Amino acid sequence: MGEQIETAAEAGEAAAIPRRHEVHADPERAPCPEVPEAVSKTPIQQKSPAQWAYERLILYIQNFEETLDNEHEIAMGYTGGDAGVLRIEGMGYFDPDIVTFYGSDGGGSKTQLVQHVSQLNVMLRALPNEVEQAAPNRIGFRLAADLEGKE
Repeated sequence: MGEQIETAAEAGEAAAIPRRHEVHADPERAPCPEVPEAVSKTPIQQKSPAQWAYERLILYIQNFEETLDNEHEIAMGYTGGDAGVLRIEGMGYFDPDIVTFYGSDGGGSKTQLVQHVSQLNVMLRALPNEVEQAAPNRIGFRLAADLEGKE
């Protein structure tokens, strides 16, 4: 098989299009969705490291939430320390290189994690719903709507 020849424009366009690939042991698990147009329309080179990390985290959060039942909601485990978990209630970024997570810890205390993108290490976890909530809190859908400019 020979190499496919690309024009400079095609090569540049291909390099700017974000791709995502995953393989899972469970053959019933749906493959990861394509990267949304809202993420793809701005070339990576024009995004700050914070924006680029934020957009990809939204995709991971939404994908993780789609695997949860109605008895669980998403939380984030801190890596590299014993600080516990944060029930994710919001997320943002501050250009050029800060990502922040808003939520509450296991005891219900208001919590915020501010992290430099070079130190970003996130473990997504499923936590039981809070007792007083009838339905799980699905932040991923709100984040995705914001990413698409619909909120």
